[in-house]
Amino acid sequence: MFLFQQMDSIRDFSPIAYKQMPDYIAECLNPNFVLRPYQIDAFSNFITYYESDKCAKPTQVLFHMATGSGKTLIMAGLIIYLYKCGYRNFLFFVNLDNIVQKTKDNFLNGASDKYLFADEIVIDGEHVRINEVSNFQGVNSDAINICFTTTQGLHSDMWTAKEGAPSFDDFSEQKTVLIADEAHHLNVETRKGKVDKAEESLTQSWETTVNRIFYANNDNLLLEFTATCDLQNPYILSEYESKIIFNYPLSRFREEKYSKQVRAIRADIGYTDRILQALMFSQYRLKVFQDHRLYIKPVVLLKAKTIAESKDFEQSFYEMIRTLTGEMLERIISNSPLSEVKQMAAYYVSKGIDFDELAQELREEFSVDHCISVNDDKEASERQLLLNSLESRDNPYRAIFEVKKLDEGWDVLNLFDIVRLYETRDAKNGKPGTATIAEAQLIGRGARYCPFVIEDSDEKYKRKFDGDIDNPLRVCEELYYHCQYDSRYIDELNKALIATGIMPENQTDVHYILKDDFKREAIYQSGIVFLNKREVKSRKDIVELLPSVRDREYTVTINTGKTAMDTMMMNVHSNTTIKTYQSRTTIKGIADINYSIVHRALRRIDVFKFNILRSYFPNLRSLREFVTDTAYLGGVKILIESRDEKPTPETMFEACLNVLARIGGEISAIKETYEGTTKFVDKKFNEVFRSKTLHITDPHGEGEGVSQNAIAIRPEWKINLSEADWFVFNDNFGTTEEKAFVAYFASYVERLKKEYDKVYLVRNERQLVLYSFDGGERFEPDYLMFLLKKNAEGYEQYQIFVEPKGSHLIAQDKWKEDFLLQIRERGIPQKTFADDKEYHVWGFPFFNQNDRMSEFTTAFNSVVSNE
Repeated sequence: MFLFQQMDSIRDFSPIAYKQMPDYIAECLNPNFVLRPYQIDAFSNFITYYESDKCAKPTQVLFHMATGSGKTLIMAGLIIYLYKCGYRNFLFFVNLDNIVQKTKDNFLNGASDKYLFADEIVIDGEHVRINEVSNFQGVNSDAINICFTTTQGLHSDMWTAKEGAPSFDDFSEQKTVLIADEAHHLNVETRKGKVDKAEESLTQSWETTVNRIFYANNDNLLLEFTATCDLQNPYILSEYESKIIFNYPLSRFREEKYSKQVRAIRADIGYTDRILQALMFSQYRLKVFQDHRLYIKPVVLLKAKTIAESKDFEQSFYEMIRTLTGEMLERIISNSPLSEVKQMAAYYVSKGIDFDELAQELREEFSVDHCISVNDDKEASERQLLLNSLESRDNPYRAIFEVKKLDEGWDVLNLFDIVRLYETRDAKNGKPGTATIAEAQLIGRGARYCPFVIEDSDEKYKRKFDGDIDNPLRVCEELYYHCQYDSRYIDELNKALIATGIMPENQTDVHYILKDDFKREAIYQSGIVFLNKREVKSRKDIVELLPSVRDREYTVTINTGKTAMDTMMMNVHSNTTIKTYQSRTTIKGIADINYSIVHRALRRIDVFKFNILRSYFPNLRSLREFVTDTAYLGGVKILIESRDEKPTPETMFEACLNVLARIGGEISAIKETYEGTTKFVDKKFNEVFRSKTLHITDPHGEGEGVSQNAIAIRPEWKINLSEADWFVFNDNFGTTEEKAFVAYFASYVERLKKEYDKVYLVRNERQLVLYSFDGGERFEPDYLMFLLKKNAEGYEQYQIFVEPKGSHLIAQDKWKEDFLLQIRERGIPQKTFADDKEYHVWGFPFFNQNDRMSEFTTAFNSVVSNE
């Protein structure tokens, strides 16, 4: 079992032993860099291990984290934590000098946009300075002392006596934290012969030197960071299985939407046209950002095969830009069949920008003064800080010429276009070659998400438009790789990208298209739909836990004794059978049996100290109220699985401890509290619901991304929705539970049409957003029913929200169902303009075939029979 898997087990099954990240780490980091959930987990994993009695001495761990996931920020936070633990000396080393320079700027230059620490670092009430040092002799014992060097420079200093350089004695006399970036380069010996020619002569050097430093003092720490640990190598796997403290691969980074989407534009056109097409896309993105008042400057990378070719391209590029005309751009646009190119051209037309004006803009934006070359070591070293600040307002560069100097250690967020200026392939036997893998890694660097926010509720660092591909801002979440029209090369590149994790193996686009007949209906042309808003709630008004925390059921497994024996590599498994029992209770139920059980668990968790709780819940009168009141912990449900037919006091204590640790983490994460308005405002139907294209990963079976009319769909669910006048889109591509609901609705359509003049079912793909009354939590119901009928004064319109829900999510999402059921009584539709319609806004219970059919059918019959 990997070390990170052991940490996961502790978090899931013994949460009291799983250490939470202390607040002072975030407080000592630059507030502009908000820690992401996985980064907090990385800190917690390390702290849990380091503070346990299982921690090896000296301590070596590896953070295996995707390119762009914030490894340097983790380094900075660990420096703060380890300073608090008594460490003062930190040695940072990496194989490339340009990464050293970049990291020094991030750690030391307070004026840099990428400076990682707070303006003032305060630990235990004392202001702490960061000093750069060349060795650790006579350093300030109250400061953070950091020595920056390359791996090669460190090796040379250790074995060749130099004045002012570190020595082996430095590391034996005082404890030191070694921070190794791009740590896969250290494993020269461990790989056992899998060494490239460039490293062959160093087989007995780098790793040996670092190990000698590391083992010089039993309190030394070696913190390794890499995105590419070769775990396919059995020697590396054996060495690092017990050392990988946190694992966050690129595939998960992409799945959790922290990266751009990568798209390849292959075209059978010359290099000049390929470059100009990329420049037009770059300028297009710049203007889309400006339309939304965002200062984000897109950058283009022009990648050649050799330095000589890159220099030639650079000179011809400047001449091309100098003589650029509108006719050249118009020819490229008119000859391209690509829909994205047509969309870009339509945008320029909509803004009144003709091709001559666009050519003038490109001549200015991509002039010599706005381009930079990094084709050799000297250029890369001299210009590293400029390359590290491409996002800054005062950085003028829009285009970069390079060969391979930026393949490692380059931090860039605003790279949106890479142009490949060569045609060769290096695959062998259908496998991507070294160059193609390097290209995939460069794409991975460029795929870092460029953060922005449009709505207050947007997550800044995540993609927002996977479910809305037609949104104009979608192009601002994509990286385009411009290359030759060679399907074999694209196949090889795809394999390399899938291997790195930046692309899924199976992805497709599905299209929700509003029917033309429906667009002619009155509800589409002039009708309205109602939704509420979110408002900040003053802490003095907080009188409860968030419903999503309070109303779910927590499952806890306590010492069941289940055991298994697995024969590795033979797929042979044997399991013992232990009789276990399940018992359902609540926090209040346990307190009623013995209050001290709950109170003892609360005392183990800092956030439940009464003075701290009052800072989150100022209306709280006592700890007992917090435990017993259903607005707080009283109604929290626990499902206990144990050997006890009736849970013992110790089992109840362990269950309480487990659940309270989880709830405590949720409370600690509270920054601001919201509420959803009871007033539902109106918006035009045709402004909310439009045709939409979705990007779906791995559609299969009857699930998401598969048509409701596909061959694989069971007969009772299979419907050709393109012919259904009541379904406003051409098809339904939802989950199995959603397809079951649509089939259920279809079975009622004829009955509904007898009572209502118009019956519509609308699929909501992140187009309409609601906010729960209690907590202001964002919610996007999957479907809306619209039922219209005449009354004495005009028309009545019923707008009903429906959420199909899988059985495994019912308890977890109970707050959503509670909110839906509150809408009828608390939701108040308010019209902007008076009309002759009477509006009703309701919500139904969850639709679930196994657990909610009775409740849902009762609710549904209320509109069929008009009760």
